[in-house]
Amino acid sequence: MTTRASGAGEADAVDESQRQYLSFRLGGLEYGLDFGRVQELRPLKALDRFASEGAIIGGVAVSRGVIMPIVDMRIAFSERPPVSDPMTDVIILKLSSCVMGMVVDGVTDIVTLGNSDIHPIPGAGMEKKVDYLLGLGEVDGRRLILVDIDKLMSIRKVGVGAKQAA
Repeated sequence: MTTRASGAGEADAVDESQRQYLSFRLGGLEYGLDFGRVQELRPLKALDRFASEGAIIGGVAVSRGVIMPIVDMRIAFSERPPVSDPMTDVIILKLSSCVMGMVVDGVTDIVTLGNSDIHPIPGAGMEKKVDYLLGLGEVDGRRLILVDIDKLMSIRKVGVGAKQAA
């Protein structure tokens, strides 16, 4: 039998101890993001895409009448050029600032993790560059690198302005 705190905050404590994450493959690793940020999942080939220019920005797409930028995370997280196949998915995200699509190698599933299933990433707290990493989630013998998708998608390239000023 488990003991739970009583009072008005009880429901909040229970909700916070379990959270759902969408797991996906990218560059041979498995990642997870807060499922509450997912608007929908679409196969890459199912999106109407246009203006596909840039290294990581995969252009602009239309999904259900919404025009959104597409970020190809396969380029950002892998050293090899991306190869699209029928398993290539787009995760359409509801971020705090916009709606956007994120291209990944494939979506795995939805997992529920408790606080005890999430561990710090060794050495990740040492640098500010990786503040988008939440920890390592462990479920059914799998390890997921958990990311704060809002922080990850708001990263700007460091040093771009410094190069132009020199």
